[in-house]
Amino acid sequence: MAAAVPRVPSIIDSDAHVIESPATWDYMDETERKYLPSVTTQTFGNTLLDNEGKERGEFWVIDARVHDKDKNIGSDTPEASREMHDVGARLAHMDTLGIDVQILYPTLFLRPVARGHGLELALCRSYNRWLADIWKQGGGRLRWVVMPPLLSMDKATEEIRWAKDHGACGVFMRGFECNMSISDPYFHPIFETASELDLAICVHTGLNSFALHDALPTDDSFVRFHIPTVYAFQSLALTGTPALFPDLRWGFIEAGSMWVPFVIHDIENRFKRQGRDMPKNLLTANRFTVACKVTDDLDYIVGYTGEDNLVVGTDYGHHDFASEINAISLIRDLGKLDQRIVAKILGANARALYGLG
Repeated sequence: MAAAVPRVPSIIDSDAHVIESPATWDYMDETERKYLPSVTTQTFGNTLLDNEGKERGEFWVIDARVHDKDKNIGSDTPEASREMHDVGARLAHMDTLGIDVQILYPTLFLRPVARGHGLELALCRSYNRWLADIWKQGGGRLRWVVMPPLLSMDKATEEIRWAKDHGACGVFMRGFECNMSISDPYFHPIFETASELDLAICVHTGLNSFALHDALPTDDSFVRFHIPTVYAFQSLALTGTPALFPDLRWGFIEAGSMWVPFVIHDIENRFKRQGRDMPKNLLTANRFTVACKVTDDLDYIVGYTGEDNLVVGTDYGHHDFASEINAISLIRDLGKLDQRIVAKILGANARALYGLG
């Protein structure tokens, strides 16, 4: 009897999240237990509210710093599903939403959490092994992006290689890492390893700079989380970094796509002043893919991105301006784009970005 041919996933949620819980850190070994995060609750002071206007209950404490734990939680997702206590429940919810595969991104790591090499390595290693176990239980439907400990470059490339063999389909980065632009040559070993292993570099909204993060108001999510992604796109294009890694794919995730025309015009003007020619399609030339939102003016945006360089995600598990649990059905039903292009956004483009075949 001939072997069964694996079904090619037709609907891919290109940006879904896991919500870290104490179980995330069960994979630390004895030498790493000193870095174990703790959970605390508020017992005094003004009531703090989450993004849905509900009272917040818990906070992470890592290296004597307090981080949000339950501020950005979407109540339209069951706790057991978003925290991955019950992978079967997650898969069942995906069935309800009409999703074949989700690409899993972190929540805690959207902000800076570790100053020291040892702490960062312990957190990343445990998180990555937690995701690998989730992948094992997901029957191929739960793929993930690896958290590289970027303060320890040799360990970072080791983690990426390990993760490739355990279900990872991308490498997680924020637009600003280790107080540097991701176009800095410091990160070239990451790009070389990802290219060799056919993994995408996934630039998700977020910021990894304590100085910048702490200088901004606590409610300034736009600058803290979204501007770094836009900056990464511009910086990579202007420096010519993608040309150094001609097989490497780049995704820009959760910032929407309405900024793309502005940045393309900005890059074009800079190229002209430098006497450089800009490619006809900047995204295609650099193998850039952008995750749009269903509220974007997609008919207009496609004129800048092309129809092969857009994907979409639900932001599963979160409740913020980028979240739309029904993004898959909405992008099909709103009538903003020809259904042929919609099919690419939901399927072929996402498969190409994440190397899913």
